Amino acid sequence: MSSAATPRPRGSRVVLLAALTAALAGTLLVGPGPAASRAEAAPAAFTHPGVTVSEGQLDFTRAKVQAGAQPWKGAFDQMMRSRYADLNRAPKPRAVVECGSYSNPNLGCTDEREDAIAAYTNALVWYMTRDERYARKAIELMDAWSAVIRDHTNSNAPLQTGWAGSSWPKAAEIIKYTYTGSWANSGRFATMLRNVYLPEIINGSNSNGNWELTMMEAAVGISVFLEDKASYDKAMGKFRTRTAAYVYLESDGALPKTVPSQNLNTRDKIVNYWQGQSTFVNGLTQETCRDFTHTGYGISSIAHVAETSRIQGQDLYGTDVGERLRHTLGFQAKYEQGAAVPGWLCGGSVHLGLGPVTEVGYNALHNRLGHAMDNTQALTERTRPSGSNNLFVAWETLTHGDNPA
Repeated sequence: MSSAATPRPRGSRVVLLAALTAALAGTLLVGPGPAASRAEAAPAAFTHPGVTVSEGQLDFTRAKVQAGAQPWKGAFDQMMRSRYADLNRAPKPRAVVECGSYSNPNLGCTDEREDAIAAYTNALVWYMTRDERYARKAIELMDAWSAVIRDHTNSNAPLQTGWAGSSWPKAAEIIKYTYTGSWANSGRFATMLRNVYLPEIINGSNSNGNWELTMMEAAVGISVFLEDKASYDKAMGKFRTRTAAYVYLESDGALPKTVPSQNLNTRDKIVNYWQGQSTFVNGLTQETCRDFTHTGYGISSIAHVAETSRIQGQDLYGTDVGERLRHTLGFQAKYEQGAAVPGWLCGGSVHLGLGPVTEVGYNALHNRLGHAMDNTQALTERTRPSGSNNLFVAWETLTHGDNPA
């Protein structure tokens, strides 16, 4: 959804009020502040594998799976039962993937997303078992697409590219940097990411916030694989601004922060963009009153980028990103578990369905940093093992559940 059209002025009082509102908001059109530039800097040398999951995390998980410890063994078994771990899977690449609104038309959209998740899944199975068949299957999937795809088209092209582009580099990082066999076409795969995926996502989006967050997740992951410091910095800058505009904190002031290019410069326009929600509290997101499913997409991408940044040596969990993530996980988790919805929130009714999106943020903020997160903990433990949303999230109880690495 694009930003709302500017309402017609109803006289000088309205114009004056709009100006005063913007002025009183202070940082209304400002991003996350000077600290962002420090956190945006790409590392002097990239860490590999380093997109969402690190080698230390993989080693921890592998040891737990081999020991039959829970919840990791159960999460591994869940993954192995999924269609993504099927060694008979045949890739279905297309030269042009065409995805309209809500993937209608769907010309290769599901195939691309799920082949990318399958590549990541097989890479994980390779790492956990050292069974080379799975490494070769991951390579087969990546090679099939890198040989064929040239473009994404129609209205959902940026989002589709973000979804598939979030999974591909996670698979590629594990294979390139841990598989001892050969991957002759790894350079062609890198060219695919550089020429087909990155240009579609790197400049961001003015649609709903989950679009740009997912696009920046993909751009950050691709930049790590390509060791592209300029793209990493650009994507991280857009990510910081969008995260601040997606999750509200009371310290933001009377109104949420915005992305400057969207020109959401009056209270009316902001409320409309926030799905008609006019009361702002810690952890509310721009899409909470749309539905929790799309909100979960945004939350997941915030956690994924923060985790990638941590692996690369810049700890965003200690910035406003971590604070926003902590509050938004807790806020959504409370209602996802059945708490009564007050009348001031979304008209007294919310659409649930957060999805398997809590493990990464919960592990980082509660287990690693020691924040009390009772609502998030209860939801996380109740829904283990978390599986896949079949778009760009997969197997995070396995990779991040109570993982100290």
